[in-house]
Amino acid sequence: MRKVFFLSVSLFLLVSSAGYAVPPEPSVSLAPLKPTPVQEEAEKYISSYLRQHHFRRVSVNDSLSQEILSRYLDEIDNAKTYFLASDIERFKTKYGDILDDQFLVGKADAGFAIYNRFLEQARKKMKFVISLLDTARFDYSLIETFDLKRDDAPWPTDQKELHRLWRQEVKYQLLNMKYSGEEADSSALVLSKRYTNRLSLLDQQNAEDAFRVFSNAITTSFDPHTSYFSPMDFENFQIDMSRSLEGIGAKLQIENEYTMVNEVIPGGPAFKSKLLNKGDKIIGVGQGARGEIVDIVGWRINDVVHLIRGKKGSLVRLKILPVSQGGKGPSKIIQIVRDEVTLEEQSAQKSIVERDGRKIGLITVPAFYLDFEGQKHNRPDYKSTSRDVRKIIEELKLEGVQGIILDLRNNGGGALEEAVKLTGLFIADGPVVQIRNSQGGKLVLRDEEPDVLYSGPLAVLVNRYSASASEILAAAIQDYGRGIVIGGRTFGKGTVQSILNITRPFNFFYKSDDLGQLKLTVAKFYRITGESTQHLGVTPDLVFPSFIDSEVVGEDTYPSSLPWDKISPSDYDRSSNLSDESIERLRQRYLGRLATDSLYTGYVKDLNALKIFRKKDVVSLYEPAFKAEFEKVKNFEANWSRDEEEAQNTADDKPDLMVLHAASVVGDMAVGAGQIPRGAASAPWHSQQ
Repeated sequence: MRKVFFLSVSLFLLVSSAGYAVPPEPSVSLAPLKPTPVQEEAEKYISSYLRQHHFRRVSVNDSLSQEILSRYLDEIDNAKTYFLASDIERFKTKYGDILDDQFLVGKADAGFAIYNRFLEQARKKMKFVISLLDTARFDYSLIETFDLKRDDAPWPTDQKELHRLWRQEVKYQLLNMKYSGEEADSSALVLSKRYTNRLSLLDQQNAEDAFRVFSNAITTSFDPHTSYFSPMDFENFQIDMSRSLEGIGAKLQIENEYTMVNEVIPGGPAFKSKLLNKGDKIIGVGQGARGEIVDIVGWRINDVVHLIRGKKGSLVRLKILPVSQGGKGPSKIIQIVRDEVTLEEQSAQKSIVERDGRKIGLITVPAFYLDFEGQKHNRPDYKSTSRDVRKIIEELKLEGVQGIILDLRNNGGGALEEAVKLTGLFIADGPVVQIRNSQGGKLVLRDEEPDVLYSGPLAVLVNRYSASASEILAAAIQDYGRGIVIGGRTFGKGTVQSILNITRPFNFFYKSDDLGQLKLTVAKFYRITGESTQHLGVTPDLVFPSFIDSEVVGEDTYPSSLPWDKISPSDYDRSSNLSDESIERLRQRYLGRLATDSLYTGYVKDLNALKIFRKKDVVSLYEPAFKAEFEKVKNFEANWSRDEEEAQNTADDKPDLMVLHAASVVGDMAVGAGQIPRGAASAPWHSQQ
């Protein structure tokens, strides 16, 4: 699972740290949490379903037990600021070889014992910090650093070392908030209130919370997309806040103590604003333009969703840690007006890019959507990606475009059959994707239509957020040699999930379906060449660097992700559009233009500075150095990210830097084939310079 650092942000307080008094150790008395009989029964079924149906055949033995323990400790204390080295040694000795045995028989005693110790230490931390804010004074003129990345650090040896880490964390939070632009008035009181709220949340933890975290450590030991939903969680855990209820249009999930954006729904308010991205961490929520920002670190997902949801047209403010900064940069407050999302708002859109005297059509596909009910009832006007793009292509041909760009950036997938049909608009009939299950059975999905709607110059844009069905389409276009893929390496999600109801034999005491659901990985996608899209994704023909942090976004950032592999290729005929030699000629012309583009040069310079910042394991708590570092990040945001006002006032069809260079590449292709006749279907072309 992805590493997440406990870097909650709070308001600035100018005090000193030299000679501070350590607050007295708070007395803690917690009633230990225990698994319920229903949870223990559910665990038996989880074990059985995972072993019978998961794509990865994992032996339930001591090796798995140790992996579950490691993943569990990482889940609840990845920054190593709660447990002591003595705790870890005791956990390994007592539980390291028995978690698998307990898993098989439906016992979760070990997981709950570890969680109870976590709650004990977490309460100590909250009380220490609250007391620290009342008594300590920090000196920001001291040369001191805070370790941002502690996953490889040793566990603290004693409580004194924990106190030192906690004090540095508070000092970092206060500095961070000062340069995030929040007011410094009464910051100690605000920060103390937030930790008091977290202490209250810890007091409210129950068996459901403990079992949720422990079961997640078990399921993600098989792969990162496998998870258990209790009956209480099923409707709330990864909630789509855009269709049945009004909200911001995002799916959220809890990772460690953070609420993380798992998906930005195409066409929704967050998507349109371009202010929220997959991987951003939401740490605060405020109602309206002036409502207090409520700290939500450590909240349950359904409570966070309740706070973010609201009436259509109302404003919500979110305090986020942007994923582009690797969770290390200053927090940022964004504003989003709540609304509903309709299928029409997710539809593919077209525009014309004028470049080098040529007209290039741009088709933006935010998702692979399909009106299943309309299709089922054979309604003549039902919505689907392939039907909409077909209409757009016909319109672009009438407008006399000399090439087409298909933009799949930030497209996280959707209906698989639409990816196959959309590919079929650009190729003759043939295989598009292969699917293999855990038993080795293989299914090939094909384009059955022999006609090619558009055979002219084609480029496909992708980035790190292009996943699943997007990767299938991009891979097929690349493997057929039908067009050129431009951008960054894609996400690498080449697995198929299915949700199974956990049911017990009927009896008179329980409902048959009251044990929850299990989402588990049952198959993998493969390109027609036989190579998997899993883990490695699709590598573009022409690379355009992105500010998306590939160290924290992508399938290969999950330790338990299924590996890349290869099966036998499908029988297909590569098109004659692009040869390896013609791709290389296009690449050289592309690189030549980038080298002389001053805007691109500035972009890369800022991007390199941001990459250096992301790689930092420590941050200075010496204020002048801290300020200088954060100003660099803010300058990058100002240069290359759209703020709230610009997002509202900028036309959606304004081409960006990658689109402009992609248009030049497509123009190069068109030169090799000659001009496409207005209104005519494109003839096969070759890029010959």
